[in-house]
Amino acid sequence: MSLTPIGAPRLKITVSSLRDKKLHHEPITCLTAYDYSSARLVDEADIDMILVGDSLAMTMLGHDNTLALTMDEMLHHVRAVRRATKHALLLADMPYGSFHVSVEESIRNATRLVKEGGAEMVKIEGGEKRVDLIRRILDAEIPVAGHIGLTPQSVNRMGGFKVQGKSLSDIEQLMRDATALDRAGVGSIFLEGIPREVAEMITAEITTPTIGIGAGPACDGQVLVFHDILNLTFEPSAKFVRRYGDAAGEISHAIRSFRADVVSREYPADPECYHLSPETRQALENLLERKRSLRGRRAMTGLE
Repeated sequence: MSLTPIGAPRLKITVSSLRDKKLHHEPITCLTAYDYSSARLVDEADIDMILVGDSLAMTMLGHDNTLALTMDEMLHHVRAVRRATKHALLLADMPYGSFHVSVEESIRNATRLVKEGGAEMVKIEGGEKRVDLIRRILDAEIPVAGHIGLTPQSVNRMGGFKVQGKSLSDIEQLMRDATALDRAGVGSIFLEGIPREVAEMITAEITTPTIGIGAGPACDGQVLVFHDILNLTFEPSAKFVRRYGDAAGEISHAIRSFRADVVSREYPADPECYHLSPETRQALENLLERKRSLRGRRAMTGLE
């Protein structure tokens, strides 16, 4: 395995690319992005998949969980990410409530993410119980990613963000979920918050690429949240998060430095200012001098 050489042509990642990577044991990389600037940075770093996750409800909009996110809010962010994404496969979460309705309405919402947002794949939480719906969406020519294990949209039922698949019965259900999604023809399956041994079993058992988040190293790929790896979440990180930078610290330092420079009048300095040309400046000074002289004569004659 090797990174794309600098200057080499970059191939567009597709659903079939993911299967090729699994077949050739090439790790798949995935990060979330929620706006143009973050998506551009992720795409230009040669990441395979960009996920506009419903986690944006928390990272971008300040909610406590993902449940409040609406379809219109999701579409707004997907469109922004689409404008920056040239290389990666663009994947969008279907928000809570967007696929818990009728099949027809669910397909319509998935279609909006593709047609209006520019997504190339939609992600749906749930295993066996979602298979019939997933098949209908696939019939509408829309690639689908599955998501099992810790499914954040089920936070109320689960009683919080807890590791799943810790008992034998739970492991059996996860295996059934993964197998059902695999047979349905999904393009990838996200495995979240499950023991690494279980993720390894699932990955070996199915032909669909698995993308892990808190599921150990044996998955075909790994995904993390953009804000998590850069310390932009303002909350304690989950056990599986590895921080690769301290953007919060850098940004905070920059903001405080700006404030200090303004208060001390060190900003803006003269090189950071625009200037008139010498000719225009001289003409302006002559005009001001004439106005001052005129006011002076009027004052002397009592006209002011």
